[in-house]
Amino acid sequence: MSTETTELRRFLTITGQRFDNGQSAPEMFSPAVDAVWHELLGTPQYADLCQETAGRLIGHAATGGRGPNAWVTAYEEAYGRLPEVWFTDADGNVDQEAIARYRATGTVVAEWDCAPIGGGDVAPDRRPETARR
Repeated sequence: MSTETTELRRFLTITGQRFDNGQSAPEMFSPAVDAVWHELLGTPQYADLCQETAGRLIGHAATGGRGPNAWVTAYEEAYGRLPEVWFTDADGNVDQEAIARYRATGTVVAEWDCAPIGGGDVAPDRRPETARR
């Protein structure tokens, strides 16, 4: 299993916990982990993965934003510090500034293009065309 797949499993587990607790969806800020998510969406393997990790099907929505990622605390409590892959783009380049800032402060402030939603595979992209990449 790849590091990206392991991290997607962890992300979906945290997502299920947050939804169970009535919290907002965690933001997907890693292009590397997000790429694996997109590869699996809509497959029987994805449905099985969601059931195993989150106890339900987790959908996907295009929701852009930037800010602090509060779910990182829950991740650290369960798995320890975020690994480098969370600061890696889809081409494998590590954002050294972002990872250094995280290691120094323990917080993550990042941009994201999507987030999980309860049920279904993919929600319509509701962002204006100019906001889409």
